[in-house]
Amino acid sequence: MTGRTIRWLLPLLLLVPLGVGAAMAATSSSRATGTVNVVKSKSFGTILVTAKGRTLYRYTIDRKGVNRCSADATCNKYWPPLLVKAGAKPTAGAGAKAAKLGTIKAKNGMRQVTYAGWPLYTFAGDTSAGQTKGQGFEKQWYVVNTNGGLVRSAVAAPTPTTTTGGTAWG
Repeated sequence: MTGRTIRWLLPLLLLVPLGVGAAMAATSSSRATGTVNVVKSKSFGTILVTAKGRTLYRYTIDRKGVNRCSADATCNKYWPPLLVKAGAKPTAGAGAKAAKLGTIKAKNGMRQVTYAGWPLYTFAGDTSAGQTKGQGFEKQWYVVNTNGGLVRSAVAAPTPTTTTGGTAWG
């Protein structure tokens, strides 16, 4: 094994007891539609998700229109691209901007969905809708906002302020 493979594999081996096999099966079935929706995350604000609510991520090594994960089978195993069949177009679901959707060439006659030109991925460690376990992984994987940008940190929660009548949130 190479150092790069070990770097990917070790943290993910810890997820096996948590049901990564089931997550990977869910990923395979959820990525075929190519639908991008928008949800409000308590931790990260408004972010992109699949039709089944799986969080979508960007890889910092990618460039607009270029998937740099595809050359590494281990990377693709844990970070499956959001795909559509060749000739199909991705769908803008609730809150997503159709004008920002596109595709780039992927393997096996498929196309990878892009948003604002950036390739989109799911994470095998997210076992259900709404999870963001891939956030910040190796400081290279981040959830995506509605402009296609990376969300590198959590949204600050409102802080309480003391008033003469009690506590107010601001």
